[in-house]
Amino acid sequence: MPSRSRHAPSSPRRVLVTGAASGLGLALVRAFVGRGDHVLATDLQTERPDVLPDAAAYLPLDVRRDEAWDAALAHVRETWGGLDLLVNNAGVAAGGRIDVATMDEWHWIVDINLLGVVRGCRTFTPLLKQQGSGHIINTASLAGLVHAPGMAAYNTVKAGVVALSETLSHELAPHGIDVSVVCPSFFRTNLGASFQGADTEMEDAGRKMVSGSKRTADQVAAIVLRGIDARRDVILTDRDGRIVWRAKRFARPAYTAVMKRAAKRVAQDR
Repeated sequence: MPSRSRHAPSSPRRVLVTGAASGLGLALVRAFVGRGDHVLATDLQTERPDVLPDAAAYLPLDVRRDEAWDAALAHVRETWGGLDLLVNNAGVAAGGRIDVATMDEWHWIVDINLLGVVRGCRTFTPLLKQQGSGHIINTASLAGLVHAPGMAAYNTVKAGVVALSETLSHELAPHGIDVSVVCPSFFRTNLGASFQGADTEMEDAGRKMVSGSKRTADQVAAIVLRGIDARRDVILTDRDGRIVWRAKRFARPAYTAVMKRAAKRVAQDR
C-alpha cells in the first residue's frame, strides 16, 4: 500500500491511546505528550498508573467491554468535541502449537487483540465520519505479515488486524479518514509477562526473543510517529522486519525454506 508524504503537524492533536500504561503504548503516550499533543491514555487499571506523564489524561478502558468504549467516546466528545488520532494499541502475547494451545487461549487473545481493535474502530468511526477527518492507527505485529510456526493464535489475530486496517483504509478514505497498521518486530517490552498458555516451551522462546532484542519501545515509538505523520498505510519499524517481509513477497521459496527449518526446530521440542 502506498504512503502519502506529509509534514509533522503544526498544531496539537487530540489522541487516544489504548494499552497506554506499559510497553509501546506508554512510549507512544510519552512521544505524543513530548510533541505537545493532547493525550488521553487508557488501560485496565482503575487508578491512574504512576508511570504516565503528568500532561496525559487517564481513563480506565477494558477493550473487551463495549460499555467501556462507549464511556471513552463520551469522554472524548465532552472534553475535546472530537478526536484526531485513535491508537488501538492494547494487546497480549501468546505462543502455542495448534495441538497444545487451548481453545480458551484462542478466545482470550481473539477478544483482546482482534475484537478489541474492532470495537475501537466501530466506536469512533461515526465521530470521525461526522467531523470528516481523523486517523486510526492499529498496532499489529510483524507476525501479522510473516507467519512463523508455533504461533498460530498470535499470527492469526495480528493478520486479522492487518486485514481490518487495509479494509478500513479503503472504506474510510472517502470520509477523509486515514488508517495505518503498525507492524513491529521484537523489541524490549513487558509484553512477555502476558503469556499464560499451555505451550510453555513456545512461550519461553517468545520471552527470550523479546528480552534479547536490542530495540527499545521508545525507539519503536519514534519510528511510529514518523509513519503516522507520513500517513503510511503499513508502518514497519525495523530493518529485520522489512527484510523478512520483502523476502516473503519477492523471494517466496527462500522465505518458505526458512520457515520450514524453523518448523523442524519446533517439532524437535515435542
